[in-house]
Amino acid sequence: MGRMTEYRGLLGPFVVLLLFAAAVLWSPFEPHRPPVDTFAGAEEQVGWPDEDWQIFEAKIQWALEGGVDTLPVGAAMAEIGRSFVGTAYVPRTLEVEGPERVIVNFRGLDCVTFVENVFALSRFVRSSEATSLRNRPGAEARYQELIEEIRYRDGQLDGYASRLHYFSDWIADNARRMLIRDLGVDLEGIHDSEPVDFMTTHVDAYRQLADFGNLEALRETERRLSTVGRVFLPETVIPAVADHIQDGDIIAAMSTVDGLDVAHTGLALWVDGTLRLMHAPLVGDSVQISEVTLAERIQEIEGQDGIIVARPLDH
Repeated sequence: MGRMTEYRGLLGPFVVLLLFAAAVLWSPFEPHRPPVDTFAGAEEQVGWPDEDWQIFEAKIQWALEGGVDTLPVGAAMAEIGRSFVGTAYVPRTLEVEGPERVIVNFRGLDCVTFVENVFALSRFVRSSEATSLRNRPGAEARYQELIEEIRYRDGQLDGYASRLHYFSDWIADNARRMLIRDLGVDLEGIHDSEPVDFMTTHVDAYRQLADFGNLEALRETERRLSTVGRVFLPETVIPAVADHIQDGDIIAAMSTVDGLDVAHTGLALWVDGTLRLMHAPLVGDSVQISEVTLAERIQEIEGQDGIIVARPLDH
């Protein structure tokens, strides 16, 4: 019996329905209506839209002038993440027509693309390519390589099913390739063995799963994730381990909804001696820093009951 099943007996069917709705809204897999595809026809398009390039160029120049390139990657992520505060929340920017491709969009972010872009920008600005912005095609190509490396299994785009759709899978795959470190064991977390099957049991929310090959590949991913499980920190222990969490650590909020591993993602940020969450939430419509502590936020949000913590690694 799962954590969600246990709640059913205590809270009743009406509250369970609310929990499910909340988790769907906060999830990187939320079935919102797709946004306007600003990359329509991108298979023939060369380069990014000018607006995305201008945002990228400005952030890299700002980071270099401010010495962000000299910081450890986690600290760099905290600074670059702050620069996105106020950026619009836009869901499903990766769900576009046509074959799967590396999408770069700085104008609108969801909770996962916020983490991915901040991580990729932090790695880019600390690399030698950061000083070669005059070569726009080269800079765009290198940044897309960094996004591909963290967004897709084994760092390689190979169709829709190669994207790391489940965030616990995202963490495990990037940790295996030594881009991040999962801190669950170090912080004495507990093992979660709940089955993962949300996507294939809600196929109407994912138009790409109309393709049988994609559906079967996702089922195989779900079987693997259900077998290996994941290590997380229950919400009650977050205050006790907060001092071990650093600026820029990647935070994944565990979901209590049947079949779903992670409901929300963001970055850890210390503000005036308290640990907060910097994230792109649906509620609030933009990237923001939580007004309450990370522990309080997890406890207040129905449908979330703990966190996975991963630390970006310097290279």
